[in-house]
Formats: sequence, C-alpha cells, structure tokens
Amino acid sequence: MKQQLIECVPNFSEGKDMTIINQITDEVKKTEGVQLIDVDPGEATNRTVVTFVGPPEEVCDAAFRAARKAKSLIDMRKHSGAHPRFGATDVCPLVPVSNITMEETAEYARKLGKRMGEELNYPIYLYEKAAYKPEHENLAYVRSGEYEALNRKLQKDEWKPDFGPHEFVPETGATAVGARNFLVAYNFNLNTTSTRRANSVAFDVREKGRIKREGDGVTGKIVKDENGEPVRVPGKLKKTKAIGWYIEEYGVAQISMNLTDISVTSIHEAFDAVEESAHSHGLRVTGSELVGVVPLKAMLDAGKHYLKKQKRSVGVSDKELIKIAVKSLGLDELYPFEPDKKIIEYILEKGKDEGKKLTNMNLEDFMHETASESPAPGGGSIASYMGSLGAALGTMVANLSSHKRGWDDYWEKYSDWAEKGKYYHDRLLTMVDEDTKAFNKIMEAFKLPKNTDEEKQKRREAIQEATRNAIEVPFNVMQLCYESMEVMKGMAEIGNPNSVSDAGVGALAAVAGIRGAFLNVKINAEGLDDKDYVNKVMKEGNQMIEQATQLEKEILELVEEKM
Repeated sequence: MKQQLIECVPNFSEGKDMTIINQITDEVKKTEGVQLIDVDPGEATNRTVVTFVGPPEEVCDAAFRAARKAKSLIDMRKHSGAHPRFGATDVCPLVPVSNITMEETAEYARKLGKRMGEELNYPIYLYEKAAYKPEHENLAYVRSGEYEALNRKLQKDEWKPDFGPHEFVPETGATAVGARNFLVAYNFNLNTTSTRRANSVAFDVREKGRIKREGDGVTGKIVKDENGEPVRVPGKLKKTKAIGWYIEEYGVAQISMNLTDISVTSIHEAFDAVEESAHSHGLRVTGSELVGVVPLKAMLDAGKHYLKKQKRSVGVSDKELIKIAVKSLGLDELYPFEPDKKIIEYILEKGKDEGKKLTNMNLEDFMHETASESPAPGGGSIASYMGSLGAALGTMVANLSSHKRGWDDYWEKYSDWAEKGKYYHDRLLTMVDEDTKAFNKIMEAFKLPKNTDEEKQKRREAIQEATRNAIEVPFNVMQLCYESMEVMKGMAEIGNPNSVSDAGVGALAAVAGIRGAFLNVKINAEGLDDKDYVNKVMKEGNQMIEQATQLEKEILELVEEKM
C-alpha cells in the first residue's frame, strides 16, 4: 500500500521574533517522519505560515507539539498585526497530499482538535471539511470579530467550542483546526499606497464581491433583500477570498487573496483578473507574491498560459515554464523566487538523497560512472537515456517548427506535438534511475538471510518480486520509446525541413532504446518462475521490435526524401 501523506499549514501569531518562531518550528523538525518545507514570517502581519508534510499520525503529532510550544511563547494580549487572527496558533489546517481522501483527512483534523482542546486546555473550533456545524465551514465566520471579540463570543452558548473549555483564555485565544483543499495564499502588489483603492480591486474579483448600493454604488444606500439582508454583487473569481491592505515593509498596498481551490481559479487566472480590475481603477499590478508553497502544476499551467498568449510552444522544459511564469506574474519583484524552496514537489525531492540520482550528473560524470567497475548504471539505464534523447530530438523539431517565421498560423499544432514529445522524454528520463533501482532491489533480495526455511522462503519471494519488477521497468521503457516515435514520424512529415535529419536521429535513438531495453527484459526473464507471464512479455516484446523496425524504416524514408 502506498504511503499516505498530508500537509499541515499552521499559522502562528508571531512574525517578528525569530527566536520564538524557531522554537516553534524546531518542534516540527524533531518529529520523526515529518519534513518541514517552508517557514514564511511576515513582519507587517506579525504572523508566520509554516508548512510541513508527512504521514498523517506524525504530522498531527508535529502540529500538536508546535501548538503547545506556541501557547507557551506567544501572548495574544500583546499581539497586533494586519492579518485577521484570534489565537496564538491561529489556524491549523490539514491538507490531503497523496493516497488519502478528504474524509480521512477531516477525521485526523478532528482527532487533532480533540487532543489540543483536552491537553492544551483552550478553545478549539473545527472548520471547513472537518466542521461539525455547517456555519463553521467558513473560517471567516469562525474567526469573526477576531481575538478582540472572543471573550464576548464565548459567553454565548452558540459559540461553545468543539473541544476545550467554554471559556476565554486571554493569553492563548482560540485555534481553528480544519481539513481543506490545497490553498494558495497569493498577494498582488499595486502601484499605490491606498488600502481603499486596493479594496476596490479586491471587491471586484473575490467571490463574495461587494455590497450592492443605490446610485453610484459607492456612497449610495445599501440595497437589501426581502429578508432585510444586504444584497451582494458577486466578484469575478470563484473560490477566492480577498482584502486590500498596506504593507509598510514594502511600502505598497497589496491585495491579499486566498485561492481555496486552484482547480477552479488558477493563479494565472487570478493574476489576469486582478490586473484587469486594477487597470479599470487607474492602477497597475507591479508584481505578485506567493506566501508559503505552491504545487508544481500551478506554476507549469501559468507558464503554459503565458506562452500561449505569446503564441509560443508550451512543449519546453519545466524549468523554462517556471521561468516564464515567474516573469509573467512578477513573482520576483519583492525578493527572488526560488523554485526549490517554493514548489512543494521540488522541496520534497530535495529532502531525499538527490545526490545519488544518475540524472543529476553532468554528461561527463554520467559517462565515467557508466564505464566504472560499478554494475549500475547498466544497459537498461543507457537504453532509457537513449530513448529520452530520441524523444527530445523530436520535441526540438516541433518547437523549432512552432517558432518558424511564416508558420505563425500553425504554432498551436506544433506546440501540441512538442508537449507530447516532452511527456515522453521526461518519463524516459525518470526511467534511467528506475532501472538502476530495479537492479539494486535484486541485489538486496539476494543478500537476505537464508539460515532457516522461513528465511529461505522470504528470500525466494523477495527475489521473484524484484525480478518481476526488473522485467516490468525495461518493458515500460520499450513501450515509451515506441510510442514516442509517433512524434518523430510527425515531425519527419510536417516539421521544419531544415531539421528533418534530427527527427531521423530521434527515431534511431528510440529504436536503440527499444532494442536495448528488450535485452534487459530477456536477461531478467530467465530468473522468473512465472513462465506464463514471461511468455506473454516475450511475445509482446518481439511484436514491438518488429513494429518499431518498420516504423523506423518509414521515418528514415521520409527523412531521405526531404534531405
């Protein structure tokens, strides 16, 4: 069963004193199995957003430890800041990351809230997906009136907390514990110092919009419905919350926005909407700021969006897409945007032993490592790399064709081809290390003890499992190489004729990858007991070799015709 992972993003009401902040985050660092991936203090908001990831039980334990430390260090009676807040640990949301449902995550949030209320002895409210009460799903409602109104609220029965005492604890306040979708905290910098002007833009774009008024819509009488409630004019963007504020630290007004579901409203859609609204108010968005971390897909989607607006191919490297996104969104205006510290997948990868990845080597080191006495990387990794280079050549022809002068009307067609090629060269590149891992698993299985009958049985089963995996990995390489040849054929047919030879070399590399990977399938198949599976794989592999050889011939004939 794949490991379950959740993210926790607690917000602590201290953004200035790094001594306090470090003591809180140290509690996360020393929790085994949990990886601290971001600490983002804000001086003007006097608030620190902390992000960590790990298995659910361990993450909840780290969250409890951090909240306990925050209770001992932060005195809410002395706190002030630009951001809404009502407790030392103000909010503590859990977010499903992988192999876990929202319902399961919500149950973990409830258990965490119960532990905090009982052991830390102050009011805990559940919000969003973990809420017991429908009205508590909205964090703004739970935190209404902020810390200053908490004493008065707790005197009312309807504000009884979900856990902890039904009484005001002035030093600590209250905490909202919840489960939610991945939230992106996103700020937009404006060329003004006016909070009122910033709020005008915020009200235009946020989902709940603004209160409707008669006349000029600004100073007119509030329009009410039949129940006497103010009528609202909804904003442009769904699943967003936004307010305007002035950040003294930067000397500018910002729009502070929470994107509560980036599958509904993406960061680039939010940026474009804010930019359009700002322009209508005589303002300009000078840049933007991502608080905390962001999923890789959000950055790649933004890069693709702005490349498409330029009528450029989107089948470029992830690094290039991120660069385009950063420049288009102005994410480096206030300080450098560092992908390895802001993109969650990169942070998690960095936490692993990346130095041992073959694909992190330069070309010369990779060649020398291949030639060394070490049995890995071997033929399987090299076959994967050849296939990756073949697909990369097909992608290159597509990108050159998309950008060719006079072919502007066809840029999108070639962009689609380039994006398809990028998928194959990225997947095959990951298989370089997967093949080496497969080899290492076999070696580890053979090293298992064999002193007793039970140990012998476990060793035999481990060897068979590792052997099957060592067949599946190169067979997957064969499939990817073969499928990638569609790109090379397409580019030989309709690509930039000046680069047709590159499409041909790409096809040669792909076929070499297929043949090389099949040799690894064959040699590992000898050690597998499941002969029915072996026969099936061998039959499919031989058919693929025949089909790839025929396709290679067709591609090379096209290349020769155009040269």
